[in-house]
Formats: sequence, structure tokens, C-alpha cells
Amino acid sequence: MKRRELLAILAGAVVASPLPAGAQTSDRPQRVGMLIGYAENDPETQARLAAFRQGLATLGWTEGRNILIDYRFAPADPDQAQSFAKELVALRPDALVANSTPATAALLHETRTIPIVFVGVSDPLGSGFVASIARPNGNCTGFTNFEPSLVGKWLQMLKEIAPGIVRVAVLFNPKTAPDGGSFFLGPFDSVARSIAVEPIAAPVGDDAEIERALASIGRQPGGGVIVMPDAFATVHRKLIIEQAAAHRLPVIYPYHYQVVEGA
Repeated sequence: MKRRELLAILAGAVVASPLPAGAQTSDRPQRVGMLIGYAENDPETQARLAAFRQGLATLGWTEGRNILIDYRFAPADPDQAQSFAKELVALRPDALVANSTPATAALLHETRTIPIVFVGVSDPLGSGFVASIARPNGNCTGFTNFEPSLVGKWLQMLKEIAPGIVRVAVLFNPKTAPDGGSFFLGPFDSVARSIAVEPIAAPVGDDAEIERALASIGRQPGGGVIVMPDAFATVHRKLIIEQAAAHRLPVIYPYHYQVVEGA
């Protein structure tokens, strides 16, 4: 089986031009390494893995029969991700899958030859994962899920929901957010000032910093929060939701499941 055909399956599961079942030319099971930037027991992680396996099964790939998958979970921890990336590359898989920006960076640090498919990456170009969006080149390709102007739309939406806001903080972890957070901060500052809202960058790195940041913005009336699409914020979403509610802060979350969990 050609590596590019395996990439097509891994990248889209049921995208256009799928490989027909049974098209592999060897009896040897294909081996895939998956580095996931979220906790293994997170319901959202399990839902994504179930969808991934279903997509493979639709195309004739059965885990344990003609495809072997090695899983590693590094919930928003770049150091742990690097260690697991080394382990996965040592297994010499046919392809690698990275879920999150830190996971992709870790795998690319370990190999420039094994094909890598990424998901959950906002800025693959700025992060140095691809040469261009149109022509990735190298051994890495995948899907980008957000583009920077969206943060302006989120801010405008927050202002519509809570017209009285005069200060809005963007919550992110510089170690795991795209481009250390700068990917979204530029458009955020521009739109905030255009609608007379004070933009506040709120970098956080642990539970205590999350609590302090949300307490600070909630100390006076007129505060709001935008949660950046960042692996750290996803892993720590329960605390963020609880603290935002405790301080009665209107919040925009990037993912539907975060809104549902906070309802």
C-alpha cells in the first residue's frame, strides 16, 4: 500500500477518493502511531477515537486485523508529548497521527520522514508544520480548524450577548496555544478597540493561574472572556467553566461541547 493512500484514509476517514477495502498489497498490518493532546478518559477524546475507528472500518480497516494503532495521550503537556513522540517513532509506524499543536510539534521534532497527519491545529503554517497551506510539502499534512479572524467574530458575538461588557480577556496557555497565543491576539486587539472594549491577554499555565485570571476579570462589572482554541484550555475546561460561572462572566467557548458542559 502506498503511504499517500494511507494518509488519505487517516486525514479524512471518509473523504473523497477513499481507498477501497482490501486494496493493500501486503498481508502485513499497517501500523499507525497516534499522539493525542488530551486525556485518555476524556469523553470528547473517546468520541473522537470512536469516529476515527468507524471511518477506518468503513474503508475496510479493522484495528487488530489489518491495521495496528499505538496510542499515546499527553494532555496539554509538551514535555510528555515529546517523550511519547520518541516512543512512537521508535516503533517505526507507517504513518503518524497528531491531535493538537503540541503533539504535531513533538512528532515533527522526532521525524522528517514518517508521514504525519495532524488535526486540531489552528496555524500549521506559522507553527512551521507545513511550507504552505496549498502545498504542505515535507512529511506533514492535515486539517486546520480555525483561522485568526474568527476571534473578532467571537468578540462581536459576546458583545451582542452581553452589551454591557467593556473588558474582555482571552484565556490561553502560551506553551500550547498557536504561536504562543499571538495567532489570535492581533485580530482580537484590533476588533476590541473598534467596538470600545478593552482587550486583555490572559496567559495561564495551571489551575491557580486560571482561578486568578478569571477572578481578576470578574472583580468589576463589565467583564467577559473568550477561551482560545488551545489544548490546555480543553483539558482544563471543567475548572474554567466553574470559575466563569462563579464570577458570573459571559464566556465564548470555541467548541460546542464546552458550551454544553457549561450549560
